[in-house]
Amino acid sequence: MCTNYVPSSRDFIRLHLDLDPPTFEYRDELWPGYLGPMLIAGNQWRLAMFGMVPFFSKDGKDFRRTYNARSETVDSRPTYRGPWRRQQLCLIPMQAFFEPDYESGKPVRWRIERTDKSVFTVAALWDTWKQPEQEMLHSFSMLTINADGHPLMGRFHAPGDEKRSLVIVPAGLRAQWLEGRDPRGLLNPMPADEFTGASAPLPPRVRKSGD
Repeated sequence: MCTNYVPSSRDFIRLHLDLDPPTFEYRDELWPGYLGPMLIAGNQWRLAMFGMVPFFSKDGKDFRRTYNARSETVDSRPTYRGPWRRQQLCLIPMQAFFEPDYESGKPVRWRIERTDKSVFTVAALWDTWKQPEQEMLHSFSMLTINADGHPLMGRFHAPGDEKRSLVIVPAGLRAQWLEGRDPRGLLNPMPADEFTGASAPLPPRVRKSGD
């Protein structure tokens, strides 16, 4: 599912979310293991790792396989059921995310974003992990939903694989999500008419001398 996204800039957060933006720095594009902004209850910002590291992790490397959580099993999987039960819900502000399109026979990276180019927020769970001899680490997993037959999200991923989509929480329901009021009722398909996609291949890797 989503392994790469563009977090909203602080200026866009102020403009489109009507919130004071985070005070910390973060990269323009994020992958699992990178740190970015997450919004938790009380409209508080935390710098958090993309890819959940559960409190019981032994080495902190769980993020390599926990950056997305299936909404269908989020209340039963060991990594997620605790945060779900404790209503450790958060929102991830984005400008865009990327998915592979196989229509040409080979994976081509596509950029998915709102048609109006504004900020959108993705439903996620968060947890904390005490790093040995370091500060507490916040981390999150984005929630996904089945997208078989979806006009936009149904075209991504390898042939034969189940189609999945991030769960987008619309502006009027963000407070409800963060407060944990009927979170199951907010796990809905992406509104296809509000989003668009286009080919956005990664630039060729420049070989360094000695490679």
